Amino acid sequence: MLHPLDSSTATSTAAERRRRMLLLGGLWLSMVVALFAFRSVVMPFAGAALIAYLVQPLVARITRVKVAGRPVPRWVAILLIYAGFFVGVYLFFVALVPQLYLELARVSRDAVAFANTLTPEHVQELAQRAETWLSTRGIPVALSNRALEGADAAAHNGQFSLALDLEQLLGDSVKRASSLVQENLGDIVNVSRSIVAGVAAGVFMLFFVLMVGAFFSIDAQAIRSYFGTLIPHEYAHDARQLVARIDSSLAGVVRGQVTICIVNGALTFIGLLLFGVKFAFLLATIATLFSLIPIFGTILSSVPIVLIALADGFQKGLAILAWIVGIHALEAYFLNPKIMGQAAHLHPVIVAFSLIAGERLYGLVGALFAVPVAAILVACFDYARLKAQPRPAVAAPVAAEPPVRSEG
Repeated sequence: MLHPLDSSTATSTAAERRRRMLLLGGLWLSMVVALFAFRSVVMPFAGAALIAYLVQPLVARITRVKVAGRPVPRWVAILLIYAGFFVGVYLFFVALVPQLYLELARVSRDAVAFANTLTPEHVQELAQRAETWLSTRGIPVALSNRALEGADAAAHNGQFSLALDLEQLLGDSVKRASSLVQENLGDIVNVSRSIVAGVAAGVFMLFFVLMVGAFFSIDAQAIRSYFGTLIPHEYAHDARQLVARIDSSLAGVVRGQVTICIVNGALTFIGLLLFGVKFAFLLATIATLFSLIPIFGTILSSVPIVLIALADGFQKGLAILAWIVGIHALEAYFLNPKIMGQAAHLHPVIVAFSLIAGERLYGLVGALFAVPVAAILVACFDYARLKAQPRPAVAAPVAAEPPVRSEG
């Protein structure tokens, strides 16, 4: 039987616990409401938090180095990482701009040379070749002047024949393009101004995100301690386990995906050089950037590579397609398990759903953040699911029977 004093103490303890739970729940709810109300400005801070998470292993490694018997401060480590990042960006653009200029100049030369070859005689030759190729496949199409005259005679006799004046079509297309450029010259100037303004805004946002990311990284321990005060003491152990699970999942999805992007871009560049595909550097750069978006980014970056290779021949297009498939097979069966690990494995259906949902809600930025957010949600869901399972019953130890002593 409980003593009245013990009963009142238990009641007051339960009331105190209920009050603390309500206060902490109210604080968490207020933060969720604030984030939802200011959701239009959340993305830059989410990007800064992602950058701080990406550089955390490097910061930890640098701060373990001692100079004059003292560890390197976190702010120095972050400055060193940012300096290395900007040096890498500078070297990248130093390598990209000349290559891009050469490749665009080559495209312009090829376009001008092709336009110069479009004489009436050459157009008729191309039309006859196309007619021959189509006729061998059972498609009656008239493209050359001689075939157009025959198509008119066949039409008078009631025979079906598809006729198309290729020379007139090309001439009309050139005239339409030139008139369109002249009519929209003012719009082109406005679009150029918009592009310059967009680039300036993007550069400003980049520096802003890097600055906020540096603040997050410097005060990472204080931020973790602060959020620890928002969790009831009774659930501190569960919170640490959940954070460890989320960190394991994010480490594979975020850091692993960045590593795989770099490997993917390097292997793509090597393949483009081996098979002699045009615009190798530009296409490899596009493949590297698009690989940040799983599944869809890989498909989108592979399409222009295969098309440009097919322009030089069917065999080259087939060979580069096989090379790309081999890269992604290596990524799926070797790199993903080794770099990302099993804890970060997300089902392709979940990845596809998260990408489409992120793109519909926030566009390209939402697609970039979709998989990390999905990894966090899946980690929380799995942890709650495991906690809801009944604990296996532990069999009580059976006491050993004392040995029977023989008499006599």
